[in-house]
Amino acid sequence: MRGKVLIITGSTGIAAAFARLAAAVGARLVIATADELSGWELAQKTGAEVWAGDLTRAESADSVLAQCLSKFGRVDALFNAAGLSGRRFGDGPVHECTDEGWDATLAQNLGIMFRMCRAVIGRMLQQEPGLDGIRGAILNMGSVLAEAPEPRHFATHAYAAAKGAVVSMTRSMAAYYAPHKIRINAIAPGLVRTPASERAEGNLDLLEFIKKKQPLMGGMVAAEDVARAALFLLSEESRSITGEVLAVDAGWRVTGV
Repeated sequence: MRGKVLIITGSTGIAAAFARLAAAVGARLVIATADELSGWELAQKTGAEVWAGDLTRAESADSVLAQCLSKFGRVDALFNAAGLSGRRFGDGPVHECTDEGWDATLAQNLGIMFRMCRAVIGRMLQQEPGLDGIRGAILNMGSVLAEAPEPRHFATHAYAAAKGAVVSMTRSMAAYYAPHKIRINAIAPGLVRTPASERAEGNLDLLEFIKKKQPLMGGMVAAEDVARAALFLLSEESRSITGEVLAVDAGWRVTGV
């Protein structure tokens, strides 16, 4: 990854852990975030460029790419890490899900990914392949819930729909762009210890469930564990891998709790 130019959406949790790891191995970073404070704090630690703004706006992806190209002249990789739970907007079981919950959840988890991929892939198609023969690599953020739903604690159907679409789109894009030497994969975490999962810390019933559902860790997955898997999928070490969805779930999918 040394010298490679990466765009990361998000500046907390998994995105922050990934940025620290990527910077440590010599990658050059552009962090695109709606949270300006955490973005600049992360930039101080990683030497990254920061784009701050509303990533759901139609023009934001092109703006992020323009800043990246202005600074570095190319883009080698994109990690679409940004996303959120739509519970506070009204996501839930489909008969209770509000229009706002549906729209906000899809905009944050699918819309940003779509627009960032559209902008970045358009640029990658114009670039000459690197020494590894690849024009670029993209990693999208899925979720274990797209494949292994959990009705008791995670009945958020707009979120599941968004992440299922991320997985399907990832595979479809991977098939189309492989002849163009662009790799596209997804990562599907279980419940990860991040600022977004803080609600779980006070829910003893949920914590006990996660202890059994993710037995490999005996609880939540560390953000750094997901970040290390993401770094592999965006590095030259995985140059023959595309169209994959890598679960980092501490056993969620294979545990019948």
